Amino acid sequence: MKEEHSEVDALKKICEDVKGLGKLTDEHLAALMMLFGQRFQKAWRAVKNGMIKKYTFKPSGRVVWIVVGKERDYLVMPDVMFCSCDDFYYHVMGRKTYLCYHLIGQKIAE
Repeated sequence: MKEEHSEVDALKKICEDVKGLGKLTDEHLAALMMLFGQRFQKAWRAVKNGMIKKYTFKPSGRVVWIVVGKERDYLVMPDVMFCSCDDFYYHVMGRKTYLCYHLIGQKIAE
């Protein structure tokens, strides 16, 4: 569980730093690559290709995040760290990894 929090906390810290600076630096990219490896590469590709969508509904203000996948779209719920993808179900729920690339991409896009 401690490892999970360190990965999630590190991502949050990097994203807060990016938000404060207003840009993603080479140092941020290197840190994310070291932390997440191939998952970051896939997340970054999704961000750059506009595959991460934020929908805000009116008048409720409810926000829904969708990541356009290869075979289908995935619902991402960042407040509870949930994604509807198979990787989340098999690897995150099975504690083999802590974040799927859809969650990583959503945090970066935000």
